[in-house]
Amino acid sequence: MRLWHESLLPFLPRQQLLGQHRECCALRGNGWGKSHATVNYVFDHSPYTLFLYHLEVMTEMKRRGYQPAMTWRNSLYRGKNCPPYSILAAVTPTKPIYPEHNAAYLKECQENLANKQIFI
Repeated sequence: MRLWHESLLPFLPRQQLLGQHRECCALRGNGWGKSHATVNYVFDHSPYTLFLYHLEVMTEMKRRGYQPAMTWRNSLYRGKNCPPYSILAAVTPTKPIYPEHNAAYLKECQENLANKQIFI
């Protein structure tokens, strides 16, 4: 499980982009708070921050002609098997959305992709 550096989203191959959508859906739903070494930093932030990142993923999907379910554009929505948030305070978007997505993380993501023979 990994959230790719947001600057890579426009360049991810189809499989990685759609996989990123599935990861976001899982994390926003019943996966929220479940420990996983690669994405534990996500839980140090508001769930709204993940929503903002997921919006970026869905925007790129839409740009490429995919149609993610509109329900995911609601910040309170957590999937069919998870009750929605009753309230979720918005946070001001930052660039990058996650401060952990720094230059070192970008390099780590690029190396991970290169190991899959994907060069960005």
